[in-house]
Amino acid sequence: MSVRFRKSARLGLLRFNFARSGLSSISVGGRGASFNIPVARPGRARTTVGLPGTGLSWSVEAPAGPAAGLPNSRRLRPGQLEAFKSSVLAVLQSEVFGPGTPGQQLWEQDMVSRLLTNGRLGGRLAGLLAVIETPQALEGYLLRAQSQDDVKHRAKRCIDAVRDATQLAVARGWFA
Repeated sequence: MSVRFRKSARLGLLRFNFARSGLSSISVGGRGASFNIPVARPGRARTTVGLPGTGLSWSVEAPAGPAAGLPNSRRLRPGQLEAFKSSVLAVLQSEVFGPGTPGQQLWEQDMVSRLLTNGRLGGRLAGLLAVIETPQALEGYLLRAQSQDDVKHRAKRCIDAVRDATQLAVARGWFA
């Protein structure tokens, strides 16, 4: 039988569980049934059902979702972050800017630069389009990310920029 020590604080239905390194997980529920979400520890969300007072319980981890296997951004080492950036960049270049995609047409026909110089765009939209103006701009923007979450945010901005640039190019009759 193992002995565990748990530090926690309760706020309403939420229980914040702490480890030496800080916040470990957040639990919802109480005696008999709880749902535990990991914050800074390995593993997936866990549901536990038990018989209060008996010490008997049953736990099951949530099935792996689409992000299974991705490390938690709080635990990424610098080498892992660089590898993650490179893999996201490769996916963007093949799926969003690959052969036959609108992104490829935007680059081949220099449409983004034309939109930036000829169009009356707001500052936010111009900044968004500048991110994908050239392959080098896209790569530089994505590689400047500081965390896994930042990489995901920047990749989403790139996808949004392609969508907006495509809509503007279609409205101007530049797409065949």
